Amino acid sequence: MSDIPLNHPRYKSLVTRKRLADYALAGVVSMEGLTSHGRGEAFDYLVGEKTLKTALEAEKLAACVFLAASHPVFSVNGNTAILATEEIAELQKVTNCEVEINLFHRTEERIEKIITILEKAGVIVSCGPVERCIPLPHDRGLCRPNGIGSADVILVPLEDGDRCEALVAMGKIVITIDLNPLDRTSKTATIPIIDEVTRALPNITAECRRIKTTGKIPKMPASFDGDYYLKGAVDAILENLAHALD
Repeated sequence: MSDIPLNHPRYKSLVTRKRLADYALAGVVSMEGLTSHGRGEAFDYLVGEKTLKTALEAEKLAACVFLAASHPVFSVNGNTAILATEEIAELQKVTNCEVEINLFHRTEERIEKIITILEKAGVIVSCGPVERCIPLPHDRGLCRPNGIGSADVILVPLEDGDRCEALVAMGKIVITIDLNPLDRTSKTATIPIIDEVTRALPNITAECRRIKTTGKIPKMPASFDGDYYLKGAVDAILENLAHALD
């Protein structure tokens, strides 16, 4: 690790793995979450460990949609809370969005631990009784009726495909951040952002700040073309693979 420059993406990956492993042992991140992160790292190599042009376009659109929303909610799971604690806090400061915790492997102990981590960074976490507002048989279907349940726009980094699909079917605008353009999450999202979460969130926040300096409230787009962003990511992966041995 000491042989890798501090500004190299590989160094960041090593630090991130260690952080996730530590929090998995502490019961904050699920063991399944480690597998998910490993899959994401593999796709990050394929996209070149950088924000693609189409990903940045999706992030700017996400900022516009988040500010145009009447009730935006940032849905946070264990991996997102650990990977992007400060980034969540910054986006909430700019947009005043609700932050709600939603877990597949849900226990009150895990939720309390995640709340503590987020609140230390200055995040205001919306808490309260949950109901099965989303038609799913597992705990991802549980959410606050006046939170995710009534949101018109939901940002869900590192999401699982079945909840994303269910939220879209409920008529919600769903913004996802996932490095896998082939995943059901990305393919069913309203706005799929194919980028690493700690690159994507600052880009969304920066665009929100820029929009707010104009003094104009953005209008909600009438339609969305998620396939455009998926195609951009797939094309970039194919291009990178074509020159992988150069």
